[in-house]
Amino acid sequence: MKKKYKIFAAAAAGITLLGLFFYTQNNSIVTTHLSIKSKKLPDEFSGYTIVHLSDLHSKSFGKNQSRLMEELQESEPDLVVFTGDLVDSRRYNEKTSMKGMDKLTKIAPVYYVTGNHEARSGKFNDLEKKLEAAGVFVMRNTFVELERHGASIQLLGVDDPLQSMDNNESKAMNNVLTTVTEEMNEDDFKILLSHRPELFSLYRQFDLDLVFSGHAHGGQIRFPFIGGVIAPGQGVFPEYTAGVYSEDDTSMIVSRGLGNSLFPLRVFNRPEIIVTTLISDKNG
Repeated sequence: MKKKYKIFAAAAAGITLLGLFFYTQNNSIVTTHLSIKSKKLPDEFSGYTIVHLSDLHSKSFGKNQSRLMEELQESEPDLVVFTGDLVDSRRYNEKTSMKGMDKLTKIAPVYYVTGNHEARSGKFNDLEKKLEAAGVFVMRNTFVELERHGASIQLLGVDDPLQSMDNNESKAMNNVLTTVTEEMNEDDFKILLSHRPELFSLYRQFDLDLVFSGHAHGGQIRFPFIGGVIAPGQGVFPEYTAGVYSEDDTSMIVSRGLGNSLFPLRVFNRPEIIVTTLISDKNG
């Protein structure tokens, strides 16, 4: 009897510990601090801080996203960018997705681009109106100048390719970037917001200095020395899942995101807020 009890107790303890592990992995937010140096960045923007959010998928972090807001406020950002999949098309919950968005705009200006789930949901027109009413700048294949102490940099935001009528995603993105970048000052420091990291080789062709992206969910399950296991648009052992990737003069920052979609669990891959500090490096 005692032996059976010990086996039962050990099994119960193991299940409890496993449950706590998975709960922490999927609900405990981690903040990642990065810095990007560029000789093109005006001195006036040195120290400029950008908080990057992505792939919430209608997940809640406390009442009215209270835990998410607390983490954000500590960073005291100059700008917040959101790179798509605020909602989840499979279990669409606009109310949960919108919680906290009005609070975000009181912390810093918020710029947002669509992800594949907004496009797939077929309900983005209504969501777009609510985002704008909350004070969010919804960027749909357009750019703006960000000003600081008399200097400026350019911020470009593009729709997810699924918003296009073109079935070729790379071609659709190329067409958008070609059209929009023609109007931009090529000498300015340029930031792109785009949901899809797998198109990095395309982004590099447009003289973009920094790209913020998401979509990969960190590879969902991460292992030391291996990285992410699987990501949409990239398949098994994807190339772009988390952190900074640099080629030529373009750097891309990929967020691991906050929520989940088809696969319900994260393993060694906690929900992430990225805080990026821009540094002017004239001698670089």
